[in-house]
Amino acid sequence: MAQGTKEGIKSQIELPLAEAIRISFQSLKIRFWRSMITTAGILLGIAFFVAVLSGSEITKVMTERQGSQAIVTSIDEVQTGNISSQQIWLIVMSLIVCVVGIANSMLMAVTERFREIGTMKCLGALNKFVVELFLLESGFQGLTGALMGALVGFISIMLISLKDYGLDVFLGFPQYGLRVLMYMGVACILGMLIAIIGAAGPAYRAAQLPPADAMRVEI
Repeated sequence: MAQGTKEGIKSQIELPLAEAIRISFQSLKIRFWRSMITTAGILLGIAFFVAVLSGSEITKVMTERQGSQAIVTSIDEVQTGNISSQQIWLIVMSLIVCVVGIANSMLMAVTERFREIGTMKCLGALNKFVVELFLLESGFQGLTGALMGALVGFISIMLISLKDYGLDVFLGFPQYGLRVLMYMGVACILGMLIAIIGAAGPAYRAAQLPPADAMRVEI
């Protein structure tokens, strides 16, 4: 009898994933503009990531196609289609800034939602469910920002390449297209991962809040 009661309580407080997703979307709608700021940070970082890698691949293909007629720049790495160590450093730093921005945003979200978290835990929400909510929210922001950033980065580098190489850049698409699409796919996964990594600490902090203390906090 006691075991049956325990299983009944457990089934009540462990909400399904679909419900967690619904609550996460609702929370993002309520905090739409703050979510957009976080998403914009991811967008810019991923756009730079895609633009650098795609630009390198396009330059390499166009240099091979045009040979000696290819546009010569003052930077050997760009001319040959290789990525310089400075560009790699800038990519890494931009992604680190994204992680820090997401962590800061999620910490603010935890602070302003102390009572909401306390209420959920008083109603029986498990620590696992609270962590799940915050990670889902950040994951959605990361994926959205990464998708938009990948498109912005690709469109931007295509416009620049169009200016440098003319319409011949479209003729070379079969040669670099697959690799560029691969970079965009990696960028989308990377954007979602860095968003989840940035939110992991704040999510854990939110889950550890004692319900009674969270309810007494004055925001």
